[in-house]
Amino acid sequence: METRRDVIVRAAMLADSLGYESFSLPEGWGFDSTLVLTEIALRTQRITLVSGILSVWGRTPGTLAMSAATLHQISGGRYVLGLGPSTRALVEGFHDVPFRHPADRLRDVTLAVRALLAGERIPLAAGSSAHPLRLGQPAVPDLPIWIAAMGPHAVRVAAELADGWMPAWVPRDRFASWIPEVTKMRDAASGRRPGPLTVVSGPTVVCDENVETARGAAASCAAWYLCAMGDVYARCVSEQGFAAEVAAIRAANPKPSLQKGLVPLEAQAALDQLTVYGTRVQVRAGLEQWDSVVDLVSIGLAPGMPWESLEATLRAAAP
Repeated sequence: METRRDVIVRAAMLADSLGYESFSLPEGWGFDSTLVLTEIALRTQRITLVSGILSVWGRTPGTLAMSAATLHQISGGRYVLGLGPSTRALVEGFHDVPFRHPADRLRDVTLAVRALLAGERIPLAAGSSAHPLRLGQPAVPDLPIWIAAMGPHAVRVAAELADGWMPAWVPRDRFASWIPEVTKMRDAASGRRPGPLTVVSGPTVVCDENVETARGAAASCAAWYLCAMGDVYARCVSEQGFAAEVAAIRAANPKPSLQKGLVPLEAQAALDQLTVYGTRVQVRAGLEQWDSVVDLVSIGLAPGMPWESLEATLRAAAP
């Protein structure tokens, strides 16, 4: 939802210079993220670039494979393809596609993209009389695929088929029980995808010496996702023991606004699980709580923040 392309690129270049491991760019209904990542690839040196994520409804498996292989070449092997089932609100309200059986769609697209990147012919739908084609680029079978999944069926797809799992807006303490569950799923599906599953997640982070200013920015972003992005995030957070807090946030935001969202004090426990905010010292302390929870801690940047706040946040959270 960040509409300033120059700010996105500038943030990526700063992250590259500060030693961050990767830079992940979402895609909603604004920029084509693959084109922005191409610009970033040409202006950075070492940082890994992640499509985090591309919807499995917005592009065909062939288009996804072409984009991934092309970005792999342009970035010098620094690209990770992120896939996800998206949300009903975006799939039906923007792409005008029926949102049916999202986990099945995620599985089918992931398998088809894997086949194409491996140099195989695309597996066509049952009953198709067409001649299946290969990707017209050198095979890149080891190109990582990370899957953003939150529902139980989609999480199983990630456990079985992905190199990385990147759920968003998940309460920090949920991972203590969730990761062992996902590990069992992966072990049970041995042979589908070798190696461990890299868990990538983290809080939305805002650094400001004025703690109330920092809280306001973090709260606005959290309220927007819980109130305006369909029901997937609100349902997930509610099911993790924060139903009362989610209800309070939704009641406080009858007309959600990305810049003016509210998290009432009675929902503070949820905000503390989903975000890290405050001074540099507070941000560092908050992120330490995530370090032992996931493999890669993602630093969520709230859209629309002034560049000075974004820079302060990136510098405060830098590895």
